[in-house]
Amino acid sequence: MNNIIEKILDHRSIRSFEDKLLSEEQINTIVECAQAASTSSYIQAYSIIGVTDPDKKAKLAELAGPQSYVEKNGHLFVFCADLYRQDMVSEMENTDLSESIESTEKFMVACIDAALAAQNAALAAESMDLGICYIGGIRNHLPEVSEILNIPHRVMPLFGLVVGYPKNRSDKKPRLPLANIYHENGYQEDKQEFIGQLGEYNKTISSYYEQRTKGKRKDTWTEQMAGMLGKKSRLYMKDYVEKQGFKKH
Repeated sequence: MNNIIEKILDHRSIRSFEDKLLSEEQINTIVECAQAASTSSYIQAYSIIGVTDPDKKAKLAELAGPQSYVEKNGHLFVFCADLYRQDMVSEMENTDLSESIESTEKFMVACIDAALAAQNAALAAESMDLGICYIGGIRNHLPEVSEILNIPHRVMPLFGLVVGYPKNRSDKKPRLPLANIYHENGYQEDKQEFIGQLGEYNKTISSYYEQRTKGKRKDTWTEQMAGMLGKKSRLYMKDYVEKQGFKKH
């Protein structure tokens, strides 16, 4: 155990922030830490957009939920899969890279690079005793988000990351049991064992919600997942991804 591990294990999403902006030094440090993350083949296939304009933040908050904390925070970062600069490479080196750039593999590389960078940014922010929350809701309306943020071809906003000074620290949510996540020497797919583990996890989650809401809520994890996955959402995504020049083959 050390300070880094303690900080990682103490993570919780923060959705209420003090009315205090991050300093330029804090923002730059968070971005530099994001850039220090591993990147596939040195491609660095992501970009980060910092949103400070109050009108833009308000519009993004509405599109994302609405979620008020997308508007009211210390800083809003939007992480994007980005192969736009690879088009510049193609032009500068006078070689056609479109087949590679438009492959499913490079789309995955860009998404993974962005996610790795974002988690570095999140850990850096939390090490400063700031709170963070990922915002997947920006994918609800990507054409509108793209217009607000002036997103070019070969770039796709993936998620937001709000950072700020916590007003209230939420409870830490219990994660799935380690045995349900970690497998040795191959995937352990014993169905009954899986169901048993998830059953125990359901009891943990139900108890967590019951205590947190003083009995007003007692739903389980599998109930949540069935409800969420049973709703059709963001069905436009395949068309949007291809329109932006990703994943054509």
